[in-house]
Order: sequence, then structure tokens, then C-alpha cells
Amino acid sequence: MNLRVVAISIFFYSLFCGITDLEILAAASDPAAIRVKKETEGKGYMFAASHEEIVSQAKKEGKLRVICSLSAEALKNLRDAFTKKYPFIETRAEEVRGTEVYLRMLEEMRAGVTQETDITDLAVDYFKEYLPYQKKFDILGMSGQKVLEIPHQAVDPINRNIVSIAGSGIQVVTYNKKLIAASKIPVPDTWEAFLKPEFKDRKFVTFLRVRALIALVPAWGLGRVLGFAQKLAAQKPVWVNNQSRALTELLAGEHALQFGANFDTFLRVKKKDLTDSLGYKLVEPVPVRIDEPWGVLSTAGHPYAALLWLEFVASPEGQKILDEDGPYLGSVFVRGTVQEQAIRGKQLSLIDWNHFPRFQEYQEKITEALGFPRADK
Repeated sequence: MNLRVVAISIFFYSLFCGITDLEILAAASDPAAIRVKKETEGKGYMFAASHEEIVSQAKKEGKLRVICSLSAEALKNLRDAFTKKYPFIETRAEEVRGTEVYLRMLEEMRAGVTQETDITDLAVDYFKEYLPYQKKFDILGMSGQKVLEIPHQAVDPINRNIVSIAGSGIQVVTYNKKLIAASKIPVPDTWEAFLKPEFKDRKFVTFLRVRALIALVPAWGLGRVLGFAQKLAAQKPVWVNNQSRALTELLAGEHALQFGANFDTFLRVKKKDLTDSLGYKLVEPVPVRIDEPWGVLSTAGHPYAALLWLEFVASPEGQKILDEDGPYLGSVFVRGTVQEQAIRGKQLSLIDWNHFPRFQEYQEKITEALGFPRADK
């Protein structure tokens, strides 16, 4: 029998027998989910045994506040669609950006003064510092039992309460088609090809935030990446800091080739390319990063509403909004998004949950191997 029908039947029966709300929810839950609930709660995690339980608790909470680095437009449209699905939750969603903001939020978490915020993203540079201040929901277990419809690959299997569903980082080779054709030098098919003599002395652009090199660590190992970084620096590329500006300069013909640009940033600039001058190549192993990890704060006043928000953002409707208004920020873990389609069938080098906590360590060592380059004026 349909689970929802069972729950309704038990509810009416309870009117005559005095059964509590929690007993109703437990009776309507999958026995396997109840078993997992007992196991995970024994390990200190919170586990809802049914989706109905989450919705019931969220109705009692009635509010939600989200703070993250998604664009204001994407957040507005996510909020509007979420409110349409759950009209009983009054939702505020606000955009924040900048290292200083995340440092301030970290200090507020330490001081226990974040009660008005329910859910936020964990800044990659301070991921470990943020972890102790996240509510210990077993989101991985609830995903596995289909209590929450969230792809299990998007959930941290180590911490179990962190989710990455809003954006992923794919690094690509980008180029100006006209300049490349005029130079008669082919776009590299491998990352090592950038070390060839024809690419020496300011023949390509690369970025001070060394995300492409970081994301090669899973496939190559840190030692090989550090050696490659030293050789790449010896090529004397043009070092830049702002990806959007660099891609705009590529479009304008100021440079011919770029190493390791963000795929979503390229796509945004490509929309302005009326002359069809920009091209990109997915070089294998394709460097891919988990991005925008989210968690429910331990001080959250509306934690169950926050779980529904995470599930909604992971849904096809939420991912479509991220692709259209992010833009191009649908997760690689959700089939059909722009980024998932781009890498489908490719050999990947993925900064997954095992590597993500070491992101800052990799960044520091690779930057040191590069010789601490500075942006070119």
C-alpha cells in the first residue's frame, strides 16, 4: 500500500486511540529506515525515518533563513519555487560573498550567535573550521533510505551532514579560435602539452587560484602535480587573478590560449560572444571539484525546513533554476545538468570528499612550487 495512504489511515485511527504524532510517523516509516535511524542515532546523528516526519516538523517551524554565495537572482528564484512547494515555510535567502564575510560568520559560529541563520555554505578555505558548528543530521543515511531525495554522491560520506548540490568546478582549456587558427599551433590535447617549447614565454594565460592543478591531484598524485607546476611556471605564462576579466580579454583577442579556466565562467562569457571567437576543450583527465558545500547550522532554529531546502535544491526543478539563473551551476552529480552532460563518459580527476578537506593544503604546496607568482598588469 502507498506509504502516504498508510500514514493517513493511521492518523484517523489515532483519533480514537490517543496515539502520539511521533508514533504515527514511526508507524508510517519504512522498517529499513527505522533500523538505520537507530544505528545512526547511536553514533550521535539525527535521523528522520520518513519524509512525512521532516515535513511535519518543518510545518511546526514555519520559517527558514538561507545565507550562501549563490547569486541574488538564483536565490530569489529558488526561494519562490520552494515557497510554492512549501507555502507554510516563510523563507529568506540572501547572497553573501567575500573572505571577510566567511571569517566573520565563523567567529559568530564560535560565539554561538548564529541562531537566525539555518543553512549556509562552508567556505572551502575554512571547511574544517566550519564542521564543528553543523547540526549532525545523517543526510547520507536519509539519502540512502530515500527519506531525502538527494544524490548520495553529493553527500560527504565522512561527515554525513554536508551536501554539495549547488555548483561543481570543471576546469577546461579555453582559446580564441581566430588567434589559434592564425598561429597554426594546435590547442593542447593533454595538460603536459603546455610544456612544449611553442608555449613558452607568455604564450598562454593561467590563474593565480590554482584550481586546475589542485583538481589534478586525485588522478596524478600530489608529487607529480608539484613537479608539473614547477615546469609550468618555467614556461613563463601570463598570470591573472580575475577569471571573468581574463576570458573577456580572450574574447577581445588580447590572448590566444588559457590553461584551466572555470567551465561555468567560460559559458557565461561565451553568451556574449557574438563573433563565435571563443572555444574550449575538455582535456582528460578532466579536473572536477566539489563546490559550494552546504550544512545546517547546529544553532539553526528551523533545521527540518533546512533539510527540505537541501532536497529541493537537489531536485530537477532546483537544478534547472541553478543552470538557468546560476547560471550553469547545476551539480555534476545530477543527471541532465549542463556540467553533468559535459563530463559524461570522460576520464575525471575529481576532488571528492576524501580530497576536499585537503584543498587548502594542496593549494599552499602547489602555489609554493609555482614560485608564488604575481598577477601580470
